[in-house]
Amino acid sequence: QVQLVESGGGLVQAGGSLRLSCAASGRTFSRYTMGWFRQAPGKEREFVAAINWIGSGKYYADSVKGRFSISRDNAKNTVSLQMNSLKPEDTAVYYCAAYGGIVVRTTHRDYEYWGQGTQVTVSS
Repeated sequence: QVQLVESGGGLVQAGGSLRLSCAASGRTFSRYTMGWFRQAPGKEREFVAAINWIGSGKYYADSVKGRFSISRDNAKNTVSLQMNSLKPEDTAVYYCAAYGGIVVRTTHRDYEYWGQGTQVTVSS
């Protein structure tokens, strides 16, 4: 079992930056692929970024590539999402998720554990 708690969301102007963090409980955190997803009102949950268990493989949605950066610290059981050059279309609830597999997945249905989400609002 893995429990996930996100933090770091908020209101920011377009062009600004935010850093989301996700704290995980459980001694097996390092065995999980970690992902960030987001969901805007009226839209389906969509993939943002993912990182493999060792941190050597990072994957991004085309819409955030070059602006967002995912990282993890297995010693601290945390995964982070640095978001730069934010746009109004980045506004959504952002979720941290864990998937107990080696091959990184970008489909939300593959992820077993989810945080409660943190709101990110980007004003124009």
